[in-house]
Order: sequence, then C-alpha cells, then structure tokens
Amino acid sequence: MDLNAIKNKLQNMQQKPKGKKIDYDKIFWKPPVGKSQIRVVPSKFDKANPFKELFFHYGITNKVMISPTSFGEKDPIAEFARQLRQSNDKENWRLAKKLDPKMRVFLPVIVRGEEDKGVRLWQFGKSMYMEFLGMADDDDIGDFTDVVEGRDFTVDTVGPEVTGTQYNKSSLRPRTKITPLSEDSSQVENWLEDQPDPSTLFKRWSFEEMKDALEKWLTPEDDDEEPVYEEGSIIDEDKPQEEPKNNYALNVAKKVSKTDKFDSLFNEGDDNNDLPF
Repeated sequence: MDLNAIKNKLQNMQQKPKGKKIDYDKIFWKPPVGKSQIRVVPSKFDKANPFKELFFHYGITNKVMISPTSFGEKDPIAEFARQLRQSNDKENWRLAKKLDPKMRVFLPVIVRGEEDKGVRLWQFGKSMYMEFLGMADDDDIGDFTDVVEGRDFTVDTVGPEVTGTQYNKSSLRPRTKITPLSEDSSQVENWLEDQPDPSTLFKRWSFEEMKDALEKWLTPEDDDEEPVYEEGSIIDEDKPQEEPKNNYALNVAKKVSKTDKFDSLFNEGDDNNDLPF
C-alpha cells in the first residue's frame, strides 16, 4: 500500500470545496433606517411585471429552502400541509400553517446616490407588495417603471425602537416629480440588461431531498444545530421567532418515521385521507 498516496487522498477528502462566495451586498438592497430614494427598474426577465414572487420554507433544515411551487412544480412539504388540513384536528391545522411556504417578492431597483452599485434586488413580504400594487393601480401615478416618465419612491424606514419589535419597518411614498431613470442612455441600457435573476440565486432541492428533510424534521433527534440564515439572502424581518423543538401533540412524529407510511403521502394520484397518525 502506498502510504503517501493514501495520505494525499485523505487530505484531499478533508479539504472543503472552495465554492464561489456570493457577495450578497452587490445583489440585494436592504433599506437602512431613515430615508432612501429608489427607482424601480423594468425587469429584464419579465417586461410586463417587475415583481417576482418566490416561496420559501423556514426552519425545516438549517438553511432556508426555496419551494418548488415557485417554479410550478410539486412541493412535498406543501403537499403534506395539504394532507394535514384534510383532518379536523386543530393541531394539524397549526402544523400545516407552519409548513406552508412563505412568499417573498423580489424587485429590481436603483438606489439614488448609489447608482454605481447597479441594479439590486429589494425583497419584501406581502404588506410592502400591497403598497406597490396599490401605487400601480393609482391612475395619478401610472407606470412608475417607465424609464423616461416614471417616478422615484421615498422609502421611510424605522428601527426596533419605533416598531416595538426586533425588526425594522419600511413605508413607501411616490415622488411627485416625473423623472427619467437616468439622463445617460447608455447607463439606462446597461441597467436594463445587467440584473440579478432571483430565480437562480437559491439552491434548488429535489423532491426526494425535500421529502427526506421533512421526515427528519417531523422525527427530531437530539440536535443542537440552529437554522442558518445567510445575511442578505433572506432579509432579517422574516426570520422566524425562536421556538422549541418539534414536540407537537400530534402522533405524526412517532408514526411518520415508518418510511412506507410516510412515502405513501407522496404517491402519484393518491387522494386518500389515510394519514399516518
């Protein structure tokens, strides 16, 4: 046996792969406390709609998981939540709500005063989304993404000392003056073409990987590992509150560990209500 070759093999296997580190500050924009001025940029990936809705699961693994429903595909976790709602058990409905994927909306913006950073993605939840949609529906405002006759927005952000929570809160005001995206046509062209695609920024989990993660979450073992939330990838406002490990009063955790019963939940065309609890 070549001990040197064995030693080199061991060293190679012990080394962590050096993946390309993503600089989230160059991709995402998070409103700082105070006033900011932004301009919504027409999306390169959908000319008709700058808003990109994606759905995520929190707390199932130690990382945030993007739901396949974001891409029109089946999500085993969402399917399990649907099955839970077929019972009349109140605890099952609570668990189903926890398992539902949460919506995040991604919007390409230019931050005034930081134009050199290019187009970044502002991500937010339902409340801010509704504010933007209300502005778009206002005839007095019109198409605020128009590169010639659009509008900037003022974003007012207050901190925890005002909100009374551990999170910041932002509100939106359209600027009254109509302005171009930029006086430099080449700059406008660059911003319209050089944009991050939110659909490609998150790891895509396979159906089986997500199903396995759900089974492990439903049958917790002694594990002190806390969920990891990468700064910038999903904004802090949507980090779940700390909760105890899954000690639900359901019988799910005990019986779902039987692989055959758990797998039966995801059989094609299986519409029965025979849940393993």
